[in-house]
Amino acid sequence: MSQQHTNIARSAIMTSASTPDSSQNRVPDSSDGGSSNGCSRPGIGKDANLMPPAKTLVGRALGNDLHSDAHRGSQASKDGVGFALTDTPVSTAPSSPQFNANNTPTTTASTPGRVRATTLDIPGLTKSKVSPDGRIAQRDVGSKLVIVMVGLPARGKSYVTKKLARYLNWLQHDTEIFNVGERRRVAAGKSPSPPGRHRNHRTSSIQKDLVDSVRRLSVSVGAANHLRRNTVPSEAVISPPETHEPAASPPELENSLPPPVVPTKILVNGKEEDPSLEQNGITIVPPFNASPEDKRAMQEASPEPLDQSASFFDPKNQLAVKLREQVALDTLDELLDYILDRGGSVGILDATNSTMERRKAIVDHIRKRAGPELGILFLESSCVDQELLEANMRLKLSGPDYKGQDPVKALADFKKRVQLYEKSYVPLGEYEEKHNMAYIRMIDVGRKVVSHQTHGFLSSQVVYYLLNFNLSPRQIWITRHGESKDNQAGRIGGDSELSENGHRYGKALTRFIDYQRNEWEMNQRQKEMMQKFPPRPGDSTPPNPSYIPSDRPRNFCVWSSMMQRAISTVESFNEDEYDVKQMKMLDELHAGKMEGMTYEEIREKFPDEYATRKRDKLYYRYPGPGGEGYLDVINRLRTVIVEVERMTDHVLLVTHRAVARVLLAYFKGLKCDEVTDLDVPLGMLYMLEPKPYGVEFKAYRYNPDTDWFDYIPNFELRQTSAN
Repeated sequence: MSQQHTNIARSAIMTSASTPDSSQNRVPDSSDGGSSNGCSRPGIGKDANLMPPAKTLVGRALGNDLHSDAHRGSQASKDGVGFALTDTPVSTAPSSPQFNANNTPTTTASTPGRVRATTLDIPGLTKSKVSPDGRIAQRDVGSKLVIVMVGLPARGKSYVTKKLARYLNWLQHDTEIFNVGERRRVAAGKSPSPPGRHRNHRTSSIQKDLVDSVRRLSVSVGAANHLRRNTVPSEAVISPPETHEPAASPPELENSLPPPVVPTKILVNGKEEDPSLEQNGITIVPPFNASPEDKRAMQEASPEPLDQSASFFDPKNQLAVKLREQVALDTLDELLDYILDRGGSVGILDATNSTMERRKAIVDHIRKRAGPELGILFLESSCVDQELLEANMRLKLSGPDYKGQDPVKALADFKKRVQLYEKSYVPLGEYEEKHNMAYIRMIDVGRKVVSHQTHGFLSSQVVYYLLNFNLSPRQIWITRHGESKDNQAGRIGGDSELSENGHRYGKALTRFIDYQRNEWEMNQRQKEMMQKFPPRPGDSTPPNPSYIPSDRPRNFCVWSSMMQRAISTVESFNEDEYDVKQMKMLDELHAGKMEGMTYEEIREKFPDEYATRKRDKLYYRYPGPGGEGYLDVINRLRTVIVEVERMTDHVLLVTHRAVARVLLAYFKGLKCDEVTDLDVPLGMLYMLEPKPYGVEFKAYRYNPDTDWFDYIPNFELRQTSAN
């Protein structure tokens, strides 16, 4: 008998061991108590992730119903005497963590489950094993940031985004703007694709997918109208051409949009239509004897170009609503591709995002793709100053939506568009604070700033910069010092005196700035008197509401470095009329132990250092005490840039080659690889005037024959092969 029981037990054990348990291999879902990224979190539903009871011969025979209590964790029965002896006790060993392949949290191998710190990363000033150059590492998703713009049209959102992106890129935090309006116009057939976009497998097809989605939406709407009326004109037949393309995957299995519809051939009365009548690849032409309702339905199915007047933004226009939602999500996907796959640090979603539903959808979409760590910052721009709002509207009329239209009609249409947005507009505030969401509210482009939960490093940099915005019209002048004796000898660094030519340059610079200052004041008075609203046809110059009384001239600051050659260049300025100041931040890049040498001497004495610098000047730092690199110059100029943005006065900066390169790179929005080789010779004077649409740039060259500065029309900054 005992031998029989032994055989039965052995059989049961062998059967149990050979039976796979699929429950051990499944990825826990939300009911398992795991986190949203597929990784179990300690302290949340700890019993839910424990291993199920081992299978036994009796258990398989009776089914799983008798074992349901075993999944509830170690708890006493009703009678307090424990579970029946036939139940297998719950295992106390935790299951192996399950990770989602597309959403692995940023943890370390030595401390699994620890969320990585998101402290500051400053190129040139910080480094680590994962980020030797100080840039935000690709794995540190929690250190990256998505900025979501919020606000009604003509509130300065695009102005803010462009300046913010320029500043962050200048600080070497890779930033890109993703404008939903641009992609909307592309999808609706009103504009070409935005230039300069990175093309990879996903983003290269986004613009095409947007256009195709418009076609699908339009055709489906038109077809729905036909079905509702049960009227399909027999004369117009839409027949797809023969194709041997494989069937596409279902849309729910694709990360991108559903596959585009196959191009169609339009047959009218059995004949193919004239190709010249096609519009961007698909046009449905109603037959000559179609009823008015049928003609209207057929025209709805011809999507390009879509009318984008105020009616396009009416919530009752379902086709337009679907298009705008489609474009917004695809633009957001492109932004996330940039952050997650292409090494970007900051992505800015430039759109109205005026409803709470849209903002919730954006957050849900980001969390679904990027997990809970990626930072999200909402940035709202609003205007209560009517003069500022009027100026913004005038600028909007010269934009792509109203290009070439009558200003009066365009203004009326734009105001109608704004009214449609206002119906559903919900400003940032109570909901975001209740759900602990980070946001910034800017009123009148910096007159008032409200911030909430902006604790991240990049978020704090954004707040700091936005606190120093202003729209005051002013001029910013940048030049190098006059020629020095070291310049004549070809030596770098040092603190030599000006040459005779350098002193002449300084005196001519003083006279020229005096002249330009008076000219500017006269021009501003004329602009103020001639301002009209709405603008006259052909008038594309936007006004600026930040005017001061015409009887008070604007202050003019003159800043130089603390080096002798720069101080001597500005010594002719009258300090009763100009505010003259020296700044250590404007000093030339320090060459360390190579100070006072020529580049030829450096190449001969330090060939390795010379070659290293040639390969990567941006990240190179001169060896020796006090040695600097371009990234050091960028970081010490940050306070100067923010001060220039804050002040409402004119300013002249007299500095040195490396510093002038970095300053011009900021105001012109140059790429990081264009900074170090910018051609900034002696004798050049650059003028930058901030405008609502960007920066007006002019260049002048000193003419020693006339002892004056000649204006250079259509001047463009260029690269040089010199050191």
